Amino acid sequence: MLFSRTIKNTLVGFSLLVSAFSFAQKEEFKTLPIGERVPMIQHQMQNLDGNMMQLESASGDNGLLVVFSCNTCPFVVGSDSFEGWEKQYNDLNKFAVDHGFKMILINSNEAKRDLDDSPEAMKNRAKEKGYTMPYLIDKNSELADAFGARTTPHIFLLNKNMELIYAGAIDNKVDGKRSSDENYLKNAIEANASGKEIVLNSTPPRGCSIKRVKK
Repeated sequence: MLFSRTIKNTLVGFSLLVSAFSFAQKEEFKTLPIGERVPMIQHQMQNLDGNMMQLESASGDNGLLVVFSCNTCPFVVGSDSFEGWEKQYNDLNKFAVDHGFKMILINSNEAKRDLDDSPEAMKNRAKEKGYTMPYLIDKNSELADAFGARTTPHIFLLNKNMELIYAGAIDNKVDGKRSSDENYLKNAIEANASGKEIVLNSTPPRGCSIKRVKK
């Protein structure tokens, strides 16, 4: 009985610790508000081909889809319980282009830059999965910090004026208890391209925390 209580107290303590960490993460990195013009639109980031890119020049006629991603998070690459959002990347890229947007992936996991999120690992991942969009290195997580990006994936949809019009998750498919599929991102892209109001412009991001280097 005493052993059982000890285990229970340990689990409760761990749960509280995780909750406290999550809260601290949310407080430290506040996501940009909807409608705000995003910062660092001319910030140079290296693509996997060695060329430098920036948000402003990467944008399509209607805007830019920015996806903070990585190589290992189960929410990206999939697990036994969830197929992972990465499987949608190429389809999302085509959907975005068809609606006047362009799409880029951003890897901000600076704390794993010598490991699973090294440039070489990124190249291998992009080749293996046939990425059809640029995959950029966010050195020192600078863009993630400026945007308040917290998870992989974390979605930021920008209009042609580089203003944030949607932020959050791609859809609700990670929710096993959902009653129906809700394609938050595609709905936002479609609405903006049609000149309509985006009904749901913000959802909670779901994924692994971005692995920043502690300062």
